[in-house]
Amino acid sequence: MSATDWTRAANVLCVRLDSIGDVLMTGPALRALRETSPARRITLLTSRAGAEAAALMPEIDETIVYAAPWMKTERESHPASDLEMAELLRGRGFDAAAIFTVYTQSPLPAALLCQLAGIPLRLAHCRENPYLLLTNWMPETEPEGGVRHEVRRQLDLVAGVDAHGADERLAIEVPQPSRDRVEGRLEQLGLAPGGRWVVLHPGSTAESRRYPAEGWAQVCRILSDEGLTVLLSGTGREAELAAGVRRAAGAGALVTDLPELADFAALLHAAPLLLAGNTGPVHVAAAVGTPVVDVYALTNPQHTPWATPSRVLFHDVPCRWCYRSICPEGHHRCVRGVSPQEIVAAALSLLRGEPAAAHELPPVEADLMRRNVRTTSRGAHPSS
Repeated sequence: MSATDWTRAANVLCVRLDSIGDVLMTGPALRALRETSPARRITLLTSRAGAEAAALMPEIDETIVYAAPWMKTERESHPASDLEMAELLRGRGFDAAAIFTVYTQSPLPAALLCQLAGIPLRLAHCRENPYLLLTNWMPETEPEGGVRHEVRRQLDLVAGVDAHGADERLAIEVPQPSRDRVEGRLEQLGLAPGGRWVVLHPGSTAESRRYPAEGWAQVCRILSDEGLTVLLSGTGREAELAAGVRRAAGAGALVTDLPELADFAALLHAAPLLLAGNTGPVHVAAAVGTPVVDVYALTNPQHTPWATPSRVLFHDVPCRWCYRSICPEGHHRCVRGVSPQEIVAAALSLLRGEPAAAHELPPVEADLMRRNVRTTSRGAHPSS
């Protein structure tokens, strides 16, 4: 099958089964598929968390939630559910499917699902020969041929079927009701969009990417001494962490009552700056154009802030690029080695509008090849 066949594909299924940040970083590629054929309908097959992001993305017409058994999920394995999903997809009459993965994931389980659903065109990166499971096979070149940012990887995938977009930035549409709710909350706190305040998000789903709470508390205290109001965000277990940071700092205000992603996006849209680890909120901030200070755990080189003013802070370690959700060495030095003073300096620099430096991460390809970081059939990777 050629790229020409894709120009006639009016009903396209896009498969991205990871979390919020991963779906947001796939947005420019979805937009490229849409812009190549403006009448094209885009449906996203994704996780429950990914669906939260999809609801705000203008490129997506419909979302189907699927807890795939080859991904990290708490569901029990029920083959009947997977066969039912294949039949559901068959009933939608898709012309083509684009399967988006990180290079440590295999696309073949999703490709098999799409083949069983009778989808005639199937596109993905794949390391091994997929034979008939993919009609448009993009050979996997990472990490041997260089490691790309996650956004670039997905743009390169759709470029293989001649889909190109004019705008490669992340983008979401923040609903007006969410903007209104956040504006009211800021008024209660005596704050205004663009004022002297910042959002600090101390949590992360992966323990290996969490900056110490005591370090965030010191950041909060110093920024408060600089005359800035710090809003601490988080929901669920992260709300407890945010509350603990506030207690330790003796400063700041909690905004842990915004459980909807749309409301959180509205908060970041109004915020002058976000401080966080490399986690989903960084990509939400990028999608609304908010500057970011990213205390970047060296677990994965592909998830730095995309196309938004930012400072990426880290401490180089020999064990970098571990791709682990729990620090295998137990010391967390790649984040603990960043001082609160460095974080504050980066924040104040961005607030002054000083140019952001290029992200210069430690060596990548040689490290990954030496550690033999290759593809597996699992779906787990340090999520974004």
